[in-house]
Amino acid sequence: MTTLVLQLRASYAFVERNLNLVRRYWSWEMVWMVYSIADSLAVSFIGLGMEQIGGGSNVDTDFLVLYLLIGTLVWRFLSTIFYWITDVISVERWEGTIEYTLMAPVRRITHISGQTLFSMAYAMFFTGVILTVVSMILDVDLSQANLFSGAVMLMAGSFSFVGISVIASVLPLLFPERGAQMTHVIIALLLLISGVYYPINVLPGFLQKLAVFSPATYVLDGVRKALLEGTDVAGLWPNIWPVLLFGAGLIPLGLWIFRQAEYYAKRKGKLHRNG
Repeated sequence: MTTLVLQLRASYAFVERNLNLVRRYWSWEMVWMVYSIADSLAVSFIGLGMEQIGGGSNVDTDFLVLYLLIGTLVWRFLSTIFYWITDVISVERWEGTIEYTLMAPVRRITHISGQTLFSMAYAMFFTGVILTVVSMILDVDLSQANLFSGAVMLMAGSFSFVGISVIASVLPLLFPERGAQMTHVIIALLLLISGVYYPINVLPGFLQKLAVFSPATYVLDGVRKALLEGTDVAGLWPNIWPVLLFGAGLIPLGLWIFRQAEYYAKRKGKLHRNG
């Protein structure tokens, strides 16, 4: 029990460290928040303008706006988790603590668990603020939505993204100069094939096949079913079980890959370098 308590306290220490980072760089967080709100509104306005763009065609703009807004917010939630976890190494480099953290007698699962807990809580808060502001500007009708099942779908999918993020966090560890930028390639590919702004059946055939391997595909589809059609948790099970399976496989795999990369970085003396 004592060991468990110590590990939990150690995990919370990383949560608290990230909270302090947010406070320290609050102006940057405000910039990112304003950008995210503007981006969400811009995508929603595309939906509002589709009837005019289409030359007066019969388009259900209210449905289209909600469809695009859900995709934008779900993606913002998942990508925020991704970036906070992949920055687990970059943050240590910025703070000049990477050697101390990775050489300290702290289990790596404890370290990454703290980073994960913070990323999920921060993503929920960040996305909630965006939804609140957007709802004040746009007439968002959620009267038919099943918010509970949507939240369950979102949380189930977040674990699969944790696994992907831990694997991607190896890049900044192995490539100090450009590793953080390399993670953008992964998130960009997931954005392309997951149906954030469009149904995946509009993609070319080979991209549709790749979409099956993206957890975000199932999360986006499930949340849209919950919020647009009012589908309950039982009805979302075909979307939930694949992302749970992804999470069950990707999280242990990610921890193992990270551990191997950490051993390699220590042997090659990469921890002291600042990109």
